[in-house]
Amino acid sequence: MIKTVLSVLLLSLILSCNNTKEMNDSEQQNIEDTLGVFQPKDYVKLTHPEWSKNAAIYQLNTRQFSEEGTFKAAQSQLPRLKDLGIDIIWLMPIHAIGAKNRKGSLGSPYSVKDYYSVNPEFGTLQDLKNFVKAAHDQGMYVILDWVANHTAWDNILVEQNPDWYAKDYKGDFRPTPWWDWSDIIDLDYSKPELRKYMTEALKYWVVETDIDGYRCDVAGFVPIDFWNNVRQELDAIKPVFMLAEWESRDLHAQAFDMTYAWSWNETMHKICKGEKDVNGLYVYYSWNESAFPKNSMRMTFVSNHDMNSWEGTMYEQFGDGLEAAIVLSVVGDGMPLIYNGQEAGNNKRLEFFEKDLIQWKTDTIGVLYQNLFALMKSNTALWHGKWGATMIKVPNSDESEVLSFVRQNEKDKIFAVFNFSEKTKTVTFKETLYHGNYRDLRADSITAFDANSQIELKPWSYRVFIK
Repeated sequence: MIKTVLSVLLLSLILSCNNTKEMNDSEQQNIEDTLGVFQPKDYVKLTHPEWSKNAAIYQLNTRQFSEEGTFKAAQSQLPRLKDLGIDIIWLMPIHAIGAKNRKGSLGSPYSVKDYYSVNPEFGTLQDLKNFVKAAHDQGMYVILDWVANHTAWDNILVEQNPDWYAKDYKGDFRPTPWWDWSDIIDLDYSKPELRKYMTEALKYWVVETDIDGYRCDVAGFVPIDFWNNVRQELDAIKPVFMLAEWESRDLHAQAFDMTYAWSWNETMHKICKGEKDVNGLYVYYSWNESAFPKNSMRMTFVSNHDMNSWEGTMYEQFGDGLEAAIVLSVVGDGMPLIYNGQEAGNNKRLEFFEKDLIQWKTDTIGVLYQNLFALMKSNTALWHGKWGATMIKVPNSDESEVLSFVRQNEKDKIFAVFNFSEKTKTVTFKETLYHGNYRDLRADSITAFDANSQIELKPWSYRVFIK
């Protein structure tokens, strides 16, 4: 009897344990199902072309780039650009320019008359194809400037599809509101027929000329869902690289590989003009690291066509801080841009609506960029997006005027220090992140850093140490 009772108790215990296990498994699955919605997801859904990971980008203003002002003449300079360290060539708009309400005698390239045309000022469609192929043969890539937000007053669409345009309160065509862009009129992206037309035009140039993507003018003035669809359609043809002239994290999710770092440029300008101190950069880098996704790219620059023509040359904009600003644009987070002529030390504001030649010569600025690009390509910590390393602030004894940081991964490391002031600074550093032996970028000597190390920096100078 006792044996029978014990057997029954043992069986009950086994059944109870099995039920508990089943319940625990079920509960565990419920927990996992519940937590699934809280798992972090990659914000960036697109795939960056592998070749963009350590690229430098060059803006080419075809009209001013050579005496001839043609694709053919620019093509002859591709070996020089390759030697400079350029990977991506951004051609400013290549289309025929509108005549109605034109500014100046030649007009703005951003006033497009026909999205399927080539500006005869620059050459022929075959000349453009030859330029792209020659760039590819040099191991470089070409993106076209695309103006989706507006057209010339006499664009062929005005007669064919006037309902595709935005209207003012009087029912008339209108330029972009609040801007002095009197030579253009806005399109209306509530029209699905316009979206289809513009998408097909963008696809045409990828198929016809084998370009590698686009730089999109005032991209934030065009709906994001349009760009998201465009990226899918272009990637179906070939992997493309997309640059947005805008500063918004939302554009990075599905449409654009890179956005402008306008606020970086503005902050650097104000620091170099004595209107801000280094705290302005802390604000920028904090937002860049915290608000923008890790696998996004920002374009850092000291000049472009807008800055040069309307705001001032790189010398006017940055003064004695120019070289330090250039160095930070390369070794800090961001893909560096050169606007044509910078490498030649161009010191004039290029006319925008007229012919205005760049005076080509060898210059220290070009040598500086060349050396920095070589470092950027070889040092994996300086690569872009997911491939690069996050900037980590190194606390120093004069943080309002001296910027110091490290970028490091399992393979490479740099320690960079910038004096953004008009005074000589002797600085010491805190914590241990910077400790170690480094090669000085400029002196090619070895420097050892420990808790007792200090650096003397002349006004507006910098030091970059490579480990």
